[in-house]
Amino acid sequence: MTNKNVTLMRGEPEIAVKKLAIPIMISMILTALYNIIDGIWVAGLGPTAIAGIGFVTPIFMVLNGASVGLGNGATSSISRFIGAKNHEMANKSTEHSLFIFLISSVILTVIFLIIQKPLLASYGANGQTLNEAISYATPLFLGLIAFMFSNGCSGILRGEGDMKRAMYVVIATVILNAILDPLFIYTLGLGSAGASLATIVSSAISAVIMLYWILIKKDTYVNINLKKFKFDTNLTKDILKVGIPSSLDMLIMAIAMSIFLIMISKVGGDYGIAIFTSGQRLYLFAIMPLTAIGSAVIAVSGSAFGAKNGDYLSRTHKYGAKFGLVLGTVLTLILVLFANQLATLFAYTPETANLVPGIVSYLQIACLSLIATGIGMPSNFFYQGIGKGIYSLMFTILREIIFVVPLIFLFVYIFNLDLIGIWIALFIGRATASILSYIFARYEIKRQIKTFEN
Repeated sequence: MTNKNVTLMRGEPEIAVKKLAIPIMISMILTALYNIIDGIWVAGLGPTAIAGIGFVTPIFMVLNGASVGLGNGATSSISRFIGAKNHEMANKSTEHSLFIFLISSVILTVIFLIIQKPLLASYGANGQTLNEAISYATPLFLGLIAFMFSNGCSGILRGEGDMKRAMYVVIATVILNAILDPLFIYTLGLGSAGASLATIVSSAISAVIMLYWILIKKDTYVNINLKKFKFDTNLTKDILKVGIPSSLDMLIMAIAMSIFLIMISKVGGDYGIAIFTSGQRLYLFAIMPLTAIGSAVIAVSGSAFGAKNGDYLSRTHKYGAKFGLVLGTVLTLILVLFANQLATLFAYTPETANLVPGIVSYLQIACLSLIATGIGMPSNFFYQGIGKGIYSLMFTILREIIFVVPLIFLFVYIFNLDLIGIWIALFIGRATASILSYIFARYEIKRQIKTFEN
């Protein structure tokens, strides 16, 4: 099975991207349901709980982003060695990836447990809202190792083109999460903490199953022996040169989210925060299929880069962008046309019904950027596939901060558009950066092809 996966990655890039993207897409959509399901169940706890969890969102992005980013580093490194037909180095890359996941999870857990209260307060959380935020955040921090190994091991499997088994695990754990949410939140009376605890338990089970495949069953393409593990600085750097910028992608997005939350809190208070975080859940859910395409592009472009095949490299990016553009357009139409129905998912109680018009406005304006994101997302992930994660980080900074933040000031404080102005800024800033990322990727491909020829 795994040999067929490797053969697929080394074959026609369009077929590889499509076949690899679909199971990743299903996995990511189901993973995103963790957040959606939490939001639906927590909505029954009232606006304060919704706002409290909203304040945790940027921190959760950092935690989850670190695990996804380091997983991407593993994917890029392993796939490039597979493309170069260097099985031994692919094995060693996997060993070093597991070591990095463990050390990183311990360090980040300690840091976030220490800074959680002052950090949440700096966003504007106070009183009962702050209490709800801490109740939700603490289990997430304590269970970071589950996120790290769940997303990290998925990255290892993606590196060798084995997407389906990870998808099966995700299906099972999402079902478990849906069962545990009401049990922990209401039956056991854990409230907001119950929602995050359910997510942690589900992620831990996912991690254990994939570690069993890699370490004990040993039916993956990579074949590792941790007893013979010998630390290699250069190999660690190879993983981290993509893993760190990819993790920082999420950190930049979290910083941007923090800025957005502060601005929204000043303009719209808890009402504005509840609107944004509810709408953002749906936006992030819609981003998942585009991220799946990007994840497939990492593996296939990494294999093409390792094999120094310029034609496959170009075709991988071009097909990923075309796939993303079509899907991004479809997702935008769904969010815009069915905005009212989708908004009621997070405002179905009498106390939260007044949030519906605001959520609808967010979906119909801010989410228009998804069309351009369809070509920008595969481009950002393409940079990671060829080992140039810093480029991906550069465009994330452009998209979320350099373009969007000044536009927010323009539309809110110059044109006095309040919350609507923030939604417009998100649309224009994100769309512009995505288009520029695609253009630069095409230039970088031409440059790489010249390097291969020399």
